[in-house]
Amino acid sequence: MGALVPGGVLAFDAGNSKTDVALVAADGAVLGTARGGGFEPQRIGAAAAVDGLQPLVRAAAAAAGLRVGDVPLVQQISACLANADLPIEVERLTAVFEDRGWAESVYVTNDTFALLRSGVDEPRGVAVVCGAGINCSGMLPDGRTARFPALGKLTGDWGGGAQLAEEAFWSASRADDGRGPATALLTALPMHYGMESLTAVIEAFHFGELPAERQLEAAPVLFQVAADGDVVALGIIQQQAEEIVAMASSALRRLDLLGERVTVVLGGGVLTAGHSILLDRVTKLLADVAPKAIPRVVDIPPVVGAALLGLDHTAAGTSAQERLRAAFAPPPAA
Repeated sequence: MGALVPGGVLAFDAGNSKTDVALVAADGAVLGTARGGGFEPQRIGAAAAVDGLQPLVRAAAAAAGLRVGDVPLVQQISACLANADLPIEVERLTAVFEDRGWAESVYVTNDTFALLRSGVDEPRGVAVVCGAGINCSGMLPDGRTARFPALGKLTGDWGGGAQLAEEAFWSASRADDGRGPATALLTALPMHYGMESLTAVIEAFHFGELPAERQLEAAPVLFQVAADGDVVALGIIQQQAEEIVAMASSALRRLDLLGERVTVVLGGGVLTAGHSILLDRVTKLLADVAPKAIPRVVDIPPVVGAALLGLDHTAAGTSAQERLRAAFAPPPAA
């Protein structure tokens, strides 16, 4: 017996903080969507993490007037997942999705590929996501990919909002006690947190008076200080730009695209925040190593990219892709 939605796609964009699901027909029409919490197989295991998606699958199906049962819901699952970083993790998650029986075929990959596909018209290009962390992926229409383990410094990574925040505090602390050069971060950080000194801010974090997640707020402060010309802050942002371009150029080289006209998609909170001081530097550095590459900042829901990858696997045509994109397009400005 065939799927309830012949040629359909069940797309997942599952991040650390939220998960989006879209049920898409063969012609690109969006039949149902759902949103839930974060996806953390590294913490609770692959089976439990995928089981946590079941309410979202049921909700998306219900929006289409369907019920999840013994018959596969769609032809293709396209699951772009955070924490699917290593091949063994992809294999385990693929096996769990196959066991659930939601689709006739299953494709699992890292969530950076959703960002990439959302920003290109065909599965060809490179994407760098710079949010709380940093990651990069690349793909070609023939199925070849380039990717990184993205496990932090353990696998050679530097950057993202968390790293920028950490560097801001590191630099301010060293300025405070004389180990490092002077920086306006020393006064800007306490001002942001409404405290009289950097020491007071650090003690508040240390004793839990400020929740640890608020440390990420130091990253926007860093950009503000850099925009005012602070040399130390500018140096940190320069390093971030270099890391973004290092990842992109590595992926381009591995896919033989370094000298080709190709899109480099830029996404994630740090890159979509519009900090020209970072984006201008990335653009210049990228032009030095890949002069034909075209950087493009994308702030499209990544679930669109996940669904497009699914339609690639079902060999849907251009019209289906256009219809899908149109369904998620922002309304025209008044």
